[in-house]
Amino acid sequence: MTIPQSFIQELLARVDVVDIVGRYVQLKKGGANFMGLCPFHGEKSPSFSVSPAKQFYHCFGCGKNGNAISFLMEHAGMGFVEAVQDLAQQVGLQVPDDDVSPQEKERAAAARQKQATLSDVLEKAADAYRRQLRESQRAIGYFKGRGVSGAVAKLYGLGYAPEGWRSLASVFPSYDDPLLEESGLVIVNDEDGGKRYDRFRDRVMFPIRNVKGEFIGFGGRVLGDDKPKYLNSPETPVFHKGRELYGLFEARTAIREAGYALVTEGYMDVVALAQLGFPNAVATLGTACTPEHVQKLLRFTESVVFSFDGDNAGRRAARKALDGALPHATDTRSIKFLFLPTEHDPDSFIRAHGTEAFARLVGDAMPLSRFLVEAASEGCDLGTAEGRAHMASNARPLWTALPDGVLKRQLLSELADQTQLNARDLSELWSQGTGRDAPRSPGPGNPPRRSHSPAQEESPPWGHPPDSDGWPPHAEPSNPGYGSYGHSVEQQSPPTFRKSGDWKGGGWKKRDKDAAQWPPQPRLPRTPTASRTDHAARLLLSHMAFLEELTHDDHATLCAQPSPHGPLFAWLEDQFHEHGPLAWAVLRESLRDHECEALAVKVMTGSHAQTEGDLQELRLELRDLLNRMQIEEIKEQQKLLVLQVAQDPTALERYRALEQKRNALQSAAVKMA
Repeated sequence: MTIPQSFIQELLARVDVVDIVGRYVQLKKGGANFMGLCPFHGEKSPSFSVSPAKQFYHCFGCGKNGNAISFLMEHAGMGFVEAVQDLAQQVGLQVPDDDVSPQEKERAAAARQKQATLSDVLEKAADAYRRQLRESQRAIGYFKGRGVSGAVAKLYGLGYAPEGWRSLASVFPSYDDPLLEESGLVIVNDEDGGKRYDRFRDRVMFPIRNVKGEFIGFGGRVLGDDKPKYLNSPETPVFHKGRELYGLFEARTAIREAGYALVTEGYMDVVALAQLGFPNAVATLGTACTPEHVQKLLRFTESVVFSFDGDNAGRRAARKALDGALPHATDTRSIKFLFLPTEHDPDSFIRAHGTEAFARLVGDAMPLSRFLVEAASEGCDLGTAEGRAHMASNARPLWTALPDGVLKRQLLSELADQTQLNARDLSELWSQGTGRDAPRSPGPGNPPRRSHSPAQEESPPWGHPPDSDGWPPHAEPSNPGYGSYGHSVEQQSPPTFRKSGDWKGGGWKKRDKDAAQWPPQPRLPRTPTASRTDHAARLLLSHMAFLEELTHDDHATLCAQPSPHGPLFAWLEDQFHEHGPLAWAVLRESLRDHECEALAVKVMTGSHAQTEGDLQELRLELRDLLNRMQIEEIKEQQKLLVLQVAQDPTALERYRALEQKRNALQSAAVKMA
């Protein structure tokens, strides 16, 4: 899909980055800007600044910066097109695309409407399941028996589907509504005259949300020994198991702060790990890990650790995850595989050996390169020529799936050593016949939109008053021995931005004990001192309206600056005459592929690029810069005139006129100082 640059500029001119960022980050007015805790790295005091004037955000701690589009891409994991479409929908614009026919556009609009409608139906069901959990001591007892606190249950929106064939009939006005079947909540038995009944009955419920926070499906687990143990929503227009990951919406911030994503095998693994201090966990939805899963995770981190049981089933699942990860294993990414002892899952291992032991296992997990070699050599006797040839045959599709880079070349050498060939011979052999497969490129992601669901309300889903671990009183663990392992939610729940508690009394309150475990704030590289010309460019790019107040001499001085500064000032004037004052976010998009793009980005990036403040003071600052630039210009002109005095009688007169002008500018500079 090709989106015209002119539309991007119009879109950024219409949206307000403060409003977009404010949906995800609690902001407080601080001078000309808004400040908040950075969503891209853990910090205790706010260093994340959002500028209404420039329509840009910047973090003084980690250096992240950008406009409304880049914020949705970085924070919500959207692709570029999805972010543009999301913003366009919010301001009532239609994204143009000349390559799409009117019929295709109409179908796409209908699909988006259908998705929003089904998500609303699923969210309503999730609300009902949460209310039912408050009333079911048996379901609460199950969660308490697994060591899950009330706060973690609230974070993940856990619920309970009661017994009975038509419980949802009391939730929706019309139980015959086709949307209930289409969303997977209701089953229609065509062999029994179209009789309808609830899909989920007497199960604890795990709502599944996409990265936008929209409800797309459910997973349900029985409380006893009935079969099937786990039951998932079927494939629907909004739910595709091969693309979605359970817990990713809840884990986004924790993944960034931990520096890696931990991929597990089940819903309870994710919830239990969050309770036990690993809120960066996600799970596949009862299906093998796919390239789409890996691609989605890599939007949030460059490091992924797959955690599997050490039995044969776990090895098979890891092998499929390897296939999904290979196309995305670039030189800058870390993909590892963790195999637990056969008698343990992550939950039981941590309870038996502690969080530090599990963290050591994560750190010592097997790199993708080693697992690839092991997978290729499985079942091969490397002591024989036949076994080595078999290994080479197994390794070829795995190695071919890797993107080109240093890792791929290193693995070629390692595989060649294992097969007792040199790398060139092995490469030539694999290049024969069908040739090398082209590296697969990642496809587009899913368009997110923030959803404010009741799962994130301040009160837990089980009513008041709660007991010490967040659950209502009188709900006993169904497995007292299991539930005796205590973890306070203050220590174990993932670091989220709560609407209460982080912002208090006009100041920032220290976060809970999680903060001590967050990574230290990285130091930014020392920024070189900016030149006067750079600073003038920064002021005018930040406050384009200042151009209207400049004199003819000011404009001439700016445009006469050496390249690339002079062309940048000339381009800025053209934009001003054509469009009037524009925010930096809009100018940034207009500069795409322009010869001055690199300069503009350089002067507008970094901690020095904040030019907000009293506008009159900024005007005086620009005036002083221009005066000093003109003084330097006059000095250079005077040097040339001194050399011309002998041949040109008028040179001395021009020298004196320039001296008079220079003295006036110097006097003005002294007054400003």
